[in-house]
Amino acid sequence: MTVSRTLLGLLETESAHGYTLKQRYDTHFGRVKPLPFGQVYASLSRFERDGLAQVTEVEFADGPERKIYAITESGVSSLESWLFEPEAPTAFAVSVLFTKTALALMSGRDAGDILDAQRRVHLARMRLLTQARRTASGTELLAVTYEIAHLDADLRWIEESAQRLDRGTGRTR
Repeated sequence: MTVSRTLLGLLETESAHGYTLKQRYDTHFGRVKPLPFGQVYASLSRFERDGLAQVTEVEFADGPERKIYAITESGVSSLESWLFEPEAPTAFAVSVLFTKTALALMSGRDAGDILDAQRRVHLARMRLLTQARRTASGTELLAVTYEIAHLDADLRWIEESAQRLDRGTGRTR
């Protein structure tokens, strides 16, 4: 997911200043890792430079000025192109889990221990998400079910990989 495109999409729903935009992002997309303020303001600056958003109002109050940004027609067009352009599936995605497992195998360490530890963490996270799914709605429900599906796919890979390991050596068979 491209953070800047996501911010542009959030601007489309309603004009906002940086602080409000960050709050919207964190509410919908930053459940695990909130977005740094600097990234929001850098994106807004690029949007303005590239004609994707414009300042529509400047508020002066106690503290620094607050610029309110609105998406432009060019911004809507750019956002729409991005939204409807399918993402290319990766033929060989390299995740941190895969990298750790591969490095353990290459170094002669027991990759099974890595897989076992990751399985425990994934299952604990799935239990939390399954509980959260009961009360979630809207975009939060979509986010929870998306994460569960990815954890499930990781767990299938963990199980298949663990079956391939020679448990005595931690190497693949």
